[in-house]
Amino acid sequence: MTIDDTSHIAVIGAGLMGHGIAQEFATAGYTVHLHDITHEKLATAQAQIERNLHLLAENGIITTEKIAPTQQRIHTTTDLAAVTENADFVVEAVTENLPLKQEIFEELDARCKPHTILASNTTALMPSQIGAKAKRQDKILNTHYFNPPYLIPLVELIRSPETSDETVAVTAELLTRIGKTPAILERESLGFVGPRLQAALIREAIFIVEQGIASAETVDLVVRNSFGRRLSVAGPFEVFELAGWDLVLAAFEELYRELNSSPEINPLHREMVEAGRLGVKSREGFFKWNDENLQELHDRMNRALIQQAKSEAI
Repeated sequence: MTIDDTSHIAVIGAGLMGHGIAQEFATAGYTVHLHDITHEKLATAQAQIERNLHLLAENGIITTEKIAPTQQRIHTTTDLAAVTENADFVVEAVTENLPLKQEIFEELDARCKPHTILASNTTALMPSQIGAKAKRQDKILNTHYFNPPYLIPLVELIRSPETSDETVAVTAELLTRIGKTPAILERESLGFVGPRLQAALIREAIFIVEQGIASAETVDLVVRNSFGRRLSVAGPFEVFELAGWDLVLAAFEELYRELNSSPEINPLHREMVEAGRLGVKSREGFFKWNDENLQELHDRMNRALIQQAKSEAI
């Protein structure tokens, strides 16, 4: 299979990530079939895609003329057979449930054309796990997007030991053609790169709060206004190359002993979940949420991401 054989895209799951992934392919000119289990979920996805496209147009990232054609390229259905019939490339974006993903991949494997590549947008699971029940092991891999996918360019590309070089190459070129930045990992591992780094950060952040070193508000203040800004333009290896590894070694010699290295979930994290303090979805986590401050957070994040997207396009 070559990149020129890829014209029809299927996205399974129209939720938080799926609708944005479908939008990306459609904006780039591909015919997209978007699947979910109810018409209500699909209607919600279509409405969100329309809002996203208008947001991008209002900020000059796409032209207004692109909105209608993009929407017209996205065909929604609850019929999995209709979605997979002509698909050349499938992205699964359902919830993080391994048995469910395995079941979907087994069905996709049976329904799709022999050349079709099957990709999962899992956050942490390995492709060898997800595709364990499928036969086309050479055409299965992970494409891990970051939210929101239409504003964050990177996609982690993770292969299993059975994934072919051709599958990796076609997927990387396809992602590049739609304006993404593929990051190809050397081998599969739980959590890949991005989620592992985020997990390490939030583990230490919760530990700092639990130990009474600083409040959640202060932790966020420190990250947003210091290394968070720096990391948007230089990665951790670049930053510490500038500092010098001898100085880093001296600084971390004592600090490493104080960092949380427990393999167990922090008790504070478990207590919050058990108490129903889940964050935005329950209107309380480390912070209390209402319509006003939640909208402020969304607006602040969108403004910053849009500004970055515009600066990169110059």
